[in-house]
Amino acid sequence: MIKVLIVDDHAIVRRGLKELLTDEPDISVFEAGDAELAGELIRKDRWDLIVLDLDLPGKSGLQLLDEVRRDSRSIPVLVLSVYPEEQFAVRTLRAGAAGFMSKDSAAEDLVAAIRRILSGGKHISQNVAELLLVQTSAGSDARTGLHEKLSDREFEILRLFGCGKTVSVIARELSISVPTVSTYRARILQKMEMKTTAELIRYAVQNRLVS
Repeated sequence: MIKVLIVDDHAIVRRGLKELLTDEPDISVFEAGDAELAGELIRKDRWDLIVLDLDLPGKSGLQLLDEVRRDSRSIPVLVLSVYPEEQFAVRTLRAGAAGFMSKDSAAEDLVAAIRRILSGGKHISQNVAELLLVQTSAGSDARTGLHEKLSDREFEILRLFGCGKTVSVIARELSISVPTVSTYRARILQKMEMKTTAELIRYAVQNRLVS
């Protein structure tokens, strides 16, 4: 039996995905509403696939993806998100995801993507393939978002600022010190050629990096 773990903070979404996948006779579905519980389940049991949302309470989906790739490299992860491919797909794929899909995708497309990943492949749309080609082509002068200059940790902190969170709140959520967050903030401002947190918030909202 194929074991799939759904990690999403919305109970309705988890229920819908579970009902969809339990129609598949060889798939057994389990669920977690946050990264902490998901981490415990991942460490305790064997999984064939993780379907992961990016927006989770506390630790984010990107952080959990990083932990999965470091600690459980054999588990493929399909990121299922409300965010547009243009902003998140390439980053999640480079972070080790086996695929990226929008929550607007048709049910049959999700099942097909899961089957493709379980068979050892990856799920990459034509649009994402073109984005990857543009960003990896030597000498390409195509313009990408300023946030593409950021590391995964810097990108995560940018998104948290974009949600209106303070330095102290971010430090608590990421289990790092306030001075460390301030250092990251300075790096982000420098890389993105900005001067204030307000500019970071405006950028994150305008570029749909936060919901």
